[in-house]
Amino acid sequence: MTALAAAVAAVLRDVGVGAVETMASAVAGGGPRSSVPGASTLPGFTRGAVHVQRAQTAEGIPDAELAAYLRGVAAGYRQREKALQVETVWTGPSTHRVPVRATSQVLVDLVTDARSHLLLMTYSAGPHAPIRAALLAANERGVGIDIVVETLQGAGGSLSGVEPAAAFAGLPGVRLWQWSPSRRGAGAKMHAKVAVADRRALLVSSANLTASGIDKNIEAGVLVRGGLAPQRVVEHFTELAAAGALVGL
Repeated sequence: MTALAAAVAAVLRDVGVGAVETMASAVAGGGPRSSVPGASTLPGFTRGAVHVQRAQTAEGIPDAELAAYLRGVAAGYRQREKALQVETVWTGPSTHRVPVRATSQVLVDLVTDARSHLLLMTYSAGPHAPIRAALLAANERGVGIDIVVETLQGAGGSLSGVEPAAAFAGLPGVRLWQWSPSRRGAGAKMHAKVAVADRRALLVSSANLTASGIDKNIEAGVLVRGGLAPQRVVEHFTELAAAGALVGL
């Protein structure tokens, strides 16, 4: 793999195919090279663009050829994204006639398979040893981890006991977020339950990240691999954070 191919692959992995398309347009636009790294506000875009430009210079590639290459890579990636895999995921009793995947195993697999980024969103949360162990290992691999939770204040009395964020206490590298109290209407709650690994796999479930939700209740969800949905969820999270709707805890 050439330095340029490696740099572009890193942008795809860490920022997404939309970043490659934006970069291609910026390069083809004829503006100064210094403007390309600032063509997008997506986290990681500037660093990725700088690495791509360094590889371009080292390999002596003209801007027109670089733009064409970036567009070709993005087009191929978009084509691959169309290949969707969708399966149902359940918590609770199983049957012999209908094979289903368990919520606990899918969540652990998503965290374990992640190589660059994880996004988790949950209304309630409680200690769950397998998930904590998988998150700890993910951090040690250098995976960025963002977790959005509801707060006792935000739940308005619907949650009691310790804060949901406490379920992730002591885990290094975890960035915790909440829906800003000043940016939500009366009675509104952060009720989403999703997990996204590397912008490529998405679990949408009724299950909270609690022992009951993951192992005991009857809960249902859908696991999506491929397509644009996983990437779009992360992009929406990124924009909500940039706009101040989601704030750090």
